[in-house]
Amino acid sequence: MIAYLKGTLAKKASEAIIVDVHDVGYEVEISSQTFDQLPAEGKDLKLLIHHHITDNDQRLFGFFSSDEKELFELLNGVKGVGPKLGLKILSGLPAPDIIQAIVQADKTALSQISGIGKKTAERMILELKDKIGEIATTAGTAPSGSVSGNLKDEAISALESLGFKKRDAEKAVVAAARENDAGGDVQLLIKNALSQLKR
Repeated sequence: MIAYLKGTLAKKASEAIIVDVHDVGYEVEISSQTFDQLPAEGKDLKLLIHHHITDNDQRLFGFFSSDEKELFELLNGVKGVGPKLGLKILSGLPAPDIIQAIVQADKTALSQISGIGKKTAERMILELKDKIGEIATTAGTAPSGSVSGNLKDEAISALESLGFKKRDAEKAVVAAARENDAGGDVQLLIKNALSQLKR
């Protein structure tokens, strides 16, 4: 089993990349969250790998963070999800937001992801709520210390109105909420998120 790959980013595309490891090219499927963190082609990188093996196929899925990889593996275990939909879920929302939605049993947030209906959202919550606690704690998304979903949505909408793409706005707001306690102040959250976007 392949646990990680460390090499050169030979080819970069939104759904899959090729990592050159000592002149061997490995095709690795990725989420949009991982894509956003990729270096330029020709640069070195290290990705955590989920090596998916079936009777007919072998596929590699790559992640920058252990939280995203663990969440992907948990999603894989949900009936009716599997690796393809699991990757789509991770592309639909940042991993901390997915974890928070499961912990808080927020079916609405999960069913907004393309390909996820309310039944699948309910199944994800039912099957993963108890298993996801440890990741939620390490990701800083436990309910007691998290920024409310409404506050995040308001901040994301404000950033979109300023001309930022929704995905970039979501990523910045999640990072800002994790690094700084806005204390229910949406203006402060927006300010902190703008600082993230300028990095």
